[in-house]
Amino acid sequence: MAGCFITFEGGEGAGKSTQIERLKSRLQHLAQPVLVTREPGGSPYAEELRAFILGGHAKQLGPFAEALLFAAARIDHLDKTIGPALKGGIHVLCDRFADSTRAYQGSLGNIDKGLIDQLEKVTLQGVKPNLTFILDLPAETGLARAGARQAGKGEGADRFEEEDISFHQSLRQAYLSIARSEPKRCVVINADQDPDEVETAIWAALQERLPQMTEQAVRSPDAA
Repeated sequence: MAGCFITFEGGEGAGKSTQIERLKSRLQHLAQPVLVTREPGGSPYAEELRAFILGGHAKQLGPFAEALLFAAARIDHLDKTIGPALKGGIHVLCDRFADSTRAYQGSLGNIDKGLIDQLEKVTLQGVKPNLTFILDLPAETGLARAGARQAGKGEGADRFEEEDISFHQSLRQAYLSIARSEPKRCVVINADQDPDEVETAIWAALQERLPQMTEQAVRSPDAA
């Protein structure tokens, strides 16, 4: 049986990494096989592109060029990491995926939706998340969280974190629009609350949408 593919989306500072790790722990406790990955990145070539994009080197090339670079990274990520894991029966939890391209480069970069659709079709080759959690919170709150995280690590803002507040407010609306357009796949989670409450909401949604993932896995006697 193929694994389930779950993606986490949202603006900066929404807490995606934290919630992915919490969900991973819950699933492992149930002996469910799980792999955590991220975009851009998740495979050697895609990680190289991640450094280039988030370092701001592609910004001057424009939104469509950025979208193409994300697509190139995504193709390698699907070929080398996501595809093999799903085929092997491993559940994949991914920090960002194609919806990020739709929100960041499509909606905010003003790239024609038809063009984004065609790029996505070529890139994904039919692969689509079984479930997408969109972690939603006010842009101001998210940026404050991201700033505190950077200060704690001694890091600076990346290519997208350094955009102005209007960019991030529009980004939030772009994600909510995606959720409205695909309610069977997307679940909006209020991320402007305690992480424990966010975790509980995610688990409840997973139990409703993909109950097979929240049950104790049955292992054969020969399993390692």
